Amino acid sequence: MIEDCTPVHNGVMGVSVPVGNMHLEALSKRTNESRMLSRRSFLTSLSCIAFAPVVGAQEMPVFYADDGVAVSGYDAVSYFKIGAPVPGRPDIALMWKGATWRFASEENRDRFERNPRAFAPQFGGYCAYAMAKGTLSSTDPQAWQIVDGRLYLTHSEAIERIWKQNVFQNIREAEQHWPEVLYQ
Repeated sequence: MIEDCTPVHNGVMGVSVPVGNMHLEALSKRTNESRMLSRRSFLTSLSCIAFAPVVGAQEMPVFYADDGVAVSGYDAVSYFKIGAPVPGRPDIALMWKGATWRFASEENRDRFERNPRAFAPQFGGYCAYAMAKGTLSSTDPQAWQIVDGRLYLTHSEAIERIWKQNVFQNIREAEQHWPEVLYQ
């Protein structure tokens, strides 16, 4: 029967067990060290498991960036501002999330810089239809759609037509796979 916890020399709690009128420590120093080792091993293992997805994420970039350039060099803000993709200029660019983002104007660059998540394509710029199927695919900046204020890119205009047949279901399915699909 455990009566109470008392501190031991190294700060680890020991358990006192009554034996007649005396209390003997039930946990020896060796037992405490063994438990500490077990706890350390457990915590080390747990931290390895927790960081495993991060290591995998480094293999596949969060944003699809052909040759390091997001949206194939097109201005992400232009889809919202004028309703069409416009090629960005290499001299009007910024780095965000490991990719270079190009813009047609300094105004668009500044708008993106103030709120990049408002303009960046969903699912990291990977094909939204492929994401709905649980895979990654490149995108064509000419195959796109804005739904509820969010930009979705697809692999091609043919895939875009398939995507548009059931947009909301495709978005729900894609959201179930994102971002875990990056770690597969």
